[in-house]
Amino acid sequence: MTGLLLLSDATATAPTLDWWQVAIAALLLAVNGLISWWLRLKLERKILVGAVRLCVQLGLLGLILHQIFSLTHLLPVLALASAMTVIAGVSAVGRVTDRFRGIYPTAIFSVWASSWLITAITVLLIVRPQPWFSPAVLIPLLGMVLGNSLTGISLGMDRFLSELNHRRDEIEMRLALGADRYEATQAVMAHATGASMIPILNTMSVAGIVSIPGMMTGQLLAGAPPLQAVAYQITIMFVIASTIALGVITALSLTVRRLTTPWHQIDWHARQSAKSPRRRSRS
Repeated sequence: MTGLLLLSDATATAPTLDWWQVAIAALLLAVNGLISWWLRLKLERKILVGAVRLCVQLGLLGLILHQIFSLTHLLPVLALASAMTVIAGVSAVGRVTDRFRGIYPTAIFSVWASSWLITAITVLLIVRPQPWFSPAVLIPLLGMVLGNSLTGISLGMDRFLSELNHRRDEIEMRLALGADRYEATQAVMAHATGASMIPILNTMSVAGIVSIPGMMTGQLLAGAPPLQAVAYQITIMFVIASTIALGVITALSLTVRRLTTPWHQIDWHARQSAKSPRRRSRS
């Protein structure tokens, strides 16, 4: 029993929270609602809905994890991991302004391929729990990876589709001069990939100076040795950055294939005809 699992022995010293203490934190959020009402920002409903969704979703997750953590079978763990992955892929598309036919399968596959591959390497070669599919390790780790992966993929796809439209003449010129579809869109892909990596690179650059990252904070609160918490946080940051890069490159490569023909032509109609009904009504 190594690494992350050994840290569970220290949770006996972790401070516990009663629900009345959680209610105090909720009052702090209610202040934001009052400020919004006072300044007529019209954010009260969004704050309320977001808070309710947070409580319901995490409450359901806690109940599910309580059952999953008590199991020693692989199938329930894989079922929960699969559901988390599909939801992450769908959520990634929800943050993309422009759409195209096949964007949901593209996002879901990109999230799945990158997150599961990097998580498998992390679990099997780095953390090495016993058994390898231990839900107490696999599910939280996959959750952290998925959350950051979907953000990176959504940022990358949104920037790529936007730049594709703005630089249409440049891309058409490159194709006319003999470039293939990947050569013609290489600059756009590079720009979109760079934009998707900005959040994680910013986090890495200020970690330990401006902020203490979440996983390290949790382990310190649980009583883990500081250097052990640092080692796990560094590992997680590297894992997340790798997952985002792999997921974005996969998503953008598949997007290029979706939006081009075998004759290396951009199918602009495929992108425009698959926009949401709201955006079509505005055009």
